[in-house]
Amino acid sequence: MRPFCLQLFLFILLLPVLTYAGTLRGRITDENGQGLPFASIYIKETASGTASNDQGFYQLQLPAGTYTLEFKYVGYRAKSETVTIGEGTQELNVQLLPEVLNLKEVVVRAADEDPAYGIMRNAIRLRKYHQNEVNAWQAQVYMKGVYRLDKVPPKVLGIKVVDVDTGIVYLSESVSILNFKKPNKIHERMISSKVSGQKKGFSFNQASEMNISFYDPLLKVQGLSERGFVSPLANNALFFYRFEYLGAFQENGRTINKIKVIPRRKNDPVFSGNIYIVDGSWRIHSTDLKLTKNAGIEFVDFIRVRQVYAPVAEQVWMPVSQKFSFEAAGLGFKGGGYATGVYSKYKVKPAYSKPPVLKEVEPEEEVIVAEARPAKKPKVKLIKPEEIAPEEQQPLQDEELFSKEVLLVEEDANVRDSAYWASVRPVPLTQEEVQDYVKKDSMEVIKNSQAYQDSVDRIRNVPSIGNFFLGGYTYSNTYQKKYYRFTPLVDLLGGPSLLQYNTVEGIVADVRLEYRKTFEDRRFYTIEPAVRYGFSNEKLNAKLLLSYRYDQFKNSTISLEGGRYVNQINSLEPISPFVNTLYTLFAERNYMKLYQRDFAQIAYRSEIWNGVGVNTFINYAHRMPLQNTADFTFRGKDDQESQFTSNVPVNAELADASFAPHEALTLMIGISYKPGQKYITRPDDKINLGSKYPRFTLSYRGGLKALGGDVQYNTAGLHISDNVGMGLFGTSEYSVLGAIFWGKEDMRLLDYKHFNGNRTLLAGVYSGFQLLDYYRYSTNNRYLEAHYEHHFNGFLFNKIPLFRRLKWQEVFSLNYLNTRESKHYLELGLGIEHIFKVLRVDFVTSFQEGNKAKTGITVGLGF
Repeated sequence: MRPFCLQLFLFILLLPVLTYAGTLRGRITDENGQGLPFASIYIKETASGTASNDQGFYQLQLPAGTYTLEFKYVGYRAKSETVTIGEGTQELNVQLLPEVLNLKEVVVRAADEDPAYGIMRNAIRLRKYHQNEVNAWQAQVYMKGVYRLDKVPPKVLGIKVVDVDTGIVYLSESVSILNFKKPNKIHERMISSKVSGQKKGFSFNQASEMNISFYDPLLKVQGLSERGFVSPLANNALFFYRFEYLGAFQENGRTINKIKVIPRRKNDPVFSGNIYIVDGSWRIHSTDLKLTKNAGIEFVDFIRVRQVYAPVAEQVWMPVSQKFSFEAAGLGFKGGGYATGVYSKYKVKPAYSKPPVLKEVEPEEEVIVAEARPAKKPKVKLIKPEEIAPEEQQPLQDEELFSKEVLLVEEDANVRDSAYWASVRPVPLTQEEVQDYVKKDSMEVIKNSQAYQDSVDRIRNVPSIGNFFLGGYTYSNTYQKKYYRFTPLVDLLGGPSLLQYNTVEGIVADVRLEYRKTFEDRRFYTIEPAVRYGFSNEKLNAKLLLSYRYDQFKNSTISLEGGRYVNQINSLEPISPFVNTLYTLFAERNYMKLYQRDFAQIAYRSEIWNGVGVNTFINYAHRMPLQNTADFTFRGKDDQESQFTSNVPVNAELADASFAPHEALTLMIGISYKPGQKYITRPDDKINLGSKYPRFTLSYRGGLKALGGDVQYNTAGLHISDNVGMGLFGTSEYSVLGAIFWGKEDMRLLDYKHFNGNRTLLAGVYSGFQLLDYYRYSTNNRYLEAHYEHHFNGFLFNKIPLFRRLKWQEVFSLNYLNTRESKHYLELGLGIEHIFKVLRVDFVTSFQEGNKAKTGITVGLGF
C-alpha cells in the first residue's frame, strides 16, 4: 500500500476536481506483486494514453462513461479492462504477467537464417510508409523530467562546489499541445509548466525534442553524439545489426514478434535490446533499446529508450508513452534521471485510405530435413498504399500555426494551481517527488532570502587556485544580482592576463574588472574599467567600457567605450598575451605587435527581425606607434645580438609598414541573415535555433575624413558560414569571406584587412590559419579567404582498437587565402581530437602556388 502521507497529499490535490470528473486510480504490478514503473495505459475510446509512475501507481481523470483500458508493459502480456466511471474515486489494480512467447514451428539448420531477419526485412521495407502514414497530427503531451545526483565532489578543478545536494536536483512537469504537418513542420505550445523550487521558473521540457522515431534511419539525439545513431529499421541496418527471434505473443487478435537487437560490432553507433514488431503490418509495437558508451555517447554512461505505440485511428499507430532514462558520472559527480512523455487527445489526418501490403509472390519450398541446401527465401512484392487525395482532406491545423517559432511557452504557464495539476497529471507523483515539491517550494522563500544567499556567497567567494588560471576570480552578491570579476593572474585559455611580458612594455600589469548588475526581467548592464602599466616604457593606460542589454528578446545591446590603451595592430588579436609571453621569454620571438590609441567608441547590436541582425560601431582614435624598450629573455644573450624583431610588422604590400601619429574616424556596419532560423519564445526571452541554410553577413567598413580624421578608404565583404551534419560520416564547418576595397586615398597598416594567423606550437583560432604569418599578407586589395574543417567523430578511428578505446577522433582541415601578394596559399591539416577528452593535435602543411612551403604541429583544445 502507498504510504499514508502520499495518499493524503494526493487526496488534497484531487479534492477540488472530484465534483466534475471521476477518478480511477490503482497500481500495476508484475507476477510478484512488484510495481511496474512507467507501464502504459491506453484508453481506446479517447485515443489517449497515460503511464504509471516509477512505483507502478497510476491515476486517470475521466468524464462519466464506460471505457476500455489496455494496460501494457514491455515484456509483459497486455491486459484489457472495461470500467464505468461515475462521480467519485474508484480503484482498479492490475497485475500483468510475463509474455508467453510461442516459437514458430520451424526446422532450423546451420545453413538456415534466423526468422528474425525475415521479420526485420519486412519492417525495413515498410519503414518509410509507416514513417509517413499521417499527413498531420496533434496531441497533448505531458512531460516530466527528474534528474538526481548520488555523489557530489567537494571541488572541481580547484573550485569549491557549493549549494549542490544529493537526491533530486531538478524536477519539472509540463503540458504542451504538439502539432505536426508534413514534411517537417512542427509547433509546440506549452500551456503549463511546474519546476520544483522555482515558482516563477519555466520548464525546459520540449516535447518536440523527445519525439524520437525509430522509423527515421538515423536518430539524432541532441547532446549525446554528433554522429547520430543507426536505427534497427534503417535501410542499412543489416550491416550494423544482428537479429534474433525470441518468439511471439497474441494481443487483441494481432501477433506481436519479439526481436532481440544485437550490434554486429562493439563500437558502432547502434542500439541493443528488444524491439516488438506487429506481424502482417510490420510496424513497431514497442521498443526497449539501449545506448552505451560503446555507441559513442557523450556525457552519460548509458541511455535507455522505451516506447509504446497504439492505434489512434484506423491503420494509424502513434506513440502513447516514451521514457528516456540515463546514468552518468564525471569530474567526481555521479547521478542519473529520466524524462517521460505521455501522449493523449490525438487528432490525426491519415495519409492512406489503404495501408501498404507485402505479398509473397512465390511460395516457400518445403523444408526437407535431410536436404543439405537451405530453403529458398520467398520473394516479396510491395503493394503500395492508396493515398488520400489532398482535396479530400480537411486541414487539421491553421497553416499560420506553423512558422519559424517551434515552441511557445505561454506567459501564465507557471501559475497553475494544485487543482489544475491534479486534473491533468496522468502520471502520479512518487513519494520522493511529492516531498521534493513540498521541501523545495517551502525552501524557495528561504533560498531567495538575503541571509541564505549571503551565506552561500561567503563560501563561493573564497578564492582558489582555479580562479587565478581559469577565467579569473569572481565575487558574487546573488541577492542583489551583482557580481565582480577580476582578471586572472595568467589566463591559460587565451584571454587577458594580469601579468604579461612583451618587448614594447616589458613586464605588464593589465588589471581589468567587470561589474554586472542584472534585473528581474533579465536586462543587465556592465561596467568594465581597465588599467595597464608597462614597467619598461613606464606608460600608464586606462579605459572604461559601459554596456547595457535592454531587450532580452532581440539581444539588443548598446555600449560606450573610451580611454587610452595598448592594442595589437592586428585587430583580430591572433596571439594571446600568455602565448606571446612564453615565446618572448623562452624562444626570443616577439610576435605581438602593438600600438597605442586614445579613443572613444559607441557600438550597437540587435536582432532586427527573426534571423536578421545588425552590428555597428563608430570609433574615433588618435593612433600612436610604439617601439621596443625591453629585450630580456631567459635564454640569455651570450654576447650575441638580440633576435627580437622591430615592433614594425613586415608586410608584402608595404615597403615600410611604420606609421606616424594620426587621427582616424572609422565606421563599421554589418548585417547578418540566417534564412529559416527557428526559435523558441519564452515569457522572459527568445532562444534562436539553427536552420538548414548558412548564415550570410554583409559588412562595410570605412575611414571617414571628418572631424579631423586623416584616413579615407572603403571596404565591403560577404561572409558565408555554416555547420553541416553528414550523418555517420561526421560534421563539417565552413566559412568563406570575400571583400573589395575602393576609395583608398589614405590608409595605414592598421586599416588593412588582417588574418588570423599563427606561428606558434599552440594552435590559434581553429577557424583561422595555423602556419600563416600574422602580418605578411595583410592587404588593402581584394581578397578571398576560406576555411573548411571536417570532424569525422570516430568514423575511421572507431575501427582501430587502440583509438577506439582511447576515444580519440580524427579531424581534417583546409585553409585557403588569395590576396595580391599571397597568390594561392593553402594549408592542409590532419589532426586528432578528444585526447584526454580536451586536447587536439594537428599536423599541418602549407603550400604557396602549389609548392610546399611549411610544415608544423599545433596543439590546442579539442573537446
